[in-house]
Amino acid sequence: MYQGNTIGAVIPAYNEESFVGEVIETLPSFVDRAYVVDDCSTDDTWDEIARHADAGIEPDAVQSPLPDGGTAAGPQVVPIQHDENRGVGGAIKTGYQRALADELDVTVVISGDGQSEPDIVERVLQPVVDGEAGYAKGNRLHSGDRDEMPAFRRVGNFVLTYLTKISSGYWRTMDPQNGSTAISHSALSAVDIGEMYEDYGYCNHLLAMLNAEEVTVADVPHRAVYDDEESHIEYQTYVPKVSWLLLRNFTGRLQETYLGREFHPLPAFYLVGAAGSLTGLLAAAKRVFDGEDGGLVAPLAIVLVGVLSMLVAAVLDFEENRDLTVHAEEP
Repeated sequence: MYQGNTIGAVIPAYNEESFVGEVIETLPSFVDRAYVVDDCSTDDTWDEIARHADAGIEPDAVQSPLPDGGTAAGPQVVPIQHDENRGVGGAIKTGYQRALADELDVTVVISGDGQSEPDIVERVLQPVVDGEAGYAKGNRLHSGDRDEMPAFRRVGNFVLTYLTKISSGYWRTMDPQNGSTAISHSALSAVDIGEMYEDYGYCNHLLAMLNAEEVTVADVPHRAVYDDEESHIEYQTYVPKVSWLLLRNFTGRLQETYLGREFHPLPAFYLVGAAGSLTGLLAAAKRVFDGEDGGLVAPLAIVLVGVLSMLVAAVLDFEENRDLTVHAEEP
């Protein structure tokens, strides 16, 4: 337990035979139950997980909520194996569902490749335990350690950060792709976790779901950790999939937040802005390619009005969601 809270840890693992054993061995002592999910790996990841589970408490020995009081030799390791590969989001979803069923107070996500070191887990956990936020996520893009992240990842992460700000409504958060997270039982219960996206965009989708439920999110700076792990992301499919996901998150959040509960004019500003910008750009392109007289002043003026309308919507959205983000101090 951690400060009176039972703690679950979800560890997604896909082809991590070189790392997952050490991750299990170095779990923080406050973790009560670790759900280690093998996402149908093609190497010996499952054997490593099973071996470490056999060395600890039998995985099915305790299925009821953890009893009050007492101490254990270490976390109860619960090995879970998928019959087919569902993606990192699918593995985390499975772990979340088990943690919900076991009624653990807080559930953290710990990377199966060793990037979530114990002190980072504790930093991310603290705002949820303190009741400052229902969900906390790490941030490697703060000024202190952002240069430790490889350049190509840093650029891509900054782009995804600002797109996710618009999509999710959490305008004051950074590094949405960060896998070090903690979520309270109440926040996990508030969202339909069964609907969470199952690929690498799961973290972006979860933020939009939490925003619709008005859950406060803590942004927790921590150092970047990179060793010999390899990314499993295939960017040629990842970029279009996540782009479409962000658009669906955005439209779904506007509908749920600003039209579902009570009417708010903000979606109208976004709609008018997008329509005006697209109409103006198409009109300008037509005049250029057709060689029509009359200049580009009128279509570009329409584009300008559209852009201003979207900026107004963004400012309104920012103000509506300002209080849903808290920031932890830099380490």
